[in-house]
Amino acid sequence: MDPLITYSIPVKGLHNGIHQFEFQIDRFFFENFEHSPIAGSDVRVKLEFDKHSDMYVLEFELAGTVRTQCDRCAADIDLPVSDTQRLVVKFSLEEEPEQADVIFINPEAQQLNVAKYIYEYICLAVPLIRVYDCEKEDPRPCNQDALRYLSNGGHTAEREEEEEKEANPIWDELKKLSNKN
Repeated sequence: MDPLITYSIPVKGLHNGIHQFEFQIDRFFFENFEHSPIAGSDVRVKLEFDKHSDMYVLEFELAGTVRTQCDRCAADIDLPVSDTQRLVVKFSLEEEPEQADVIFINPEAQQLNVAKYIYEYICLAVPLIRVYDCEKEDPRPCNQDALRYLSNGGHTAEREEEEEKEANPIWDELKKLSNKN
């Protein structure tokens, strides 16, 4: 059985007008997509399905968190996401190329599976730079040692002491000469 069947909308059985659907997206959803950049999530998707005789208009409203790796400290974080996307579904007997927000389906199609679009819209809602202000959370999900290291320009106090001890005495003599001039 197809695990994404729960995201199929029985379009033939619906009357014209607005219909509401709601989906809860978790890590099991993303396991169905190869190479997903999202390890898990807790995203609520509200779908407003507006059926017309000649097309469907779908409005997806996403809100929740996705589990991903922080770009600043490499720790796993629950990144807040929210977005609204619109998709227009038109009818065609011939195969038409998909456009950014318009797809074509056979007018005799019994159902429309929206899993692919939910996946794409959640991935698009994740910011390019995956960081957020975690200072108010307790415990903080970010790796505090990595953040301290980065804020010191990649140097720790111990490393600076080691570098001073390892300094070559020849350079010290050269520094003295340059200071005289």
